[in-house]
Amino acid sequence: MDIKRTGSTPSNKGPADWFTGTVRIDPLIQTSAPARVAGASVTFEPGARTAWHTHPLGQTLIVTAGCGWAQRSGGPVEEIHPGDVVWISPGEKHWHGASPTTAMTHIAVQEQLDGKVVEWMEKVSDEQYRR
Repeated sequence: MDIKRTGSTPSNKGPADWFTGTVRIDPLIQTSAPARVAGASVTFEPGARTAWHTHPLGQTLIVTAGCGWAQRSGGPVEEIHPGDVVWISPGEKHWHGASPTTAMTHIAVQEQLDGKVVEWMEKVSDEQYRR
């Protein structure tokens, strides 16, 4: 058993290559083989969002605060709220982030496949983000 105490792992700024706007990532779940799960609490300031991306084994988002948006490629922008649980299927191209006026925090949980949890793609344009 390993207990990670609050504050024992530093927060990180979301890299500009993968995010638009101000994003904070707080690592929560870090495992080593044979375990595959990884997870973090991610906070998006208003207007902040991920780039388009996929996950080889899918991803679960648990919204904990604020109001956010999520979209799969070819689908509508969906509004997400605290308590909502979003499942993104393996290989499904998508993005997620805050609404234009409200910050949003979610816990993101995904599994590694051959050491990889995500495939980053192009950024979500302002036109795509505006719905």
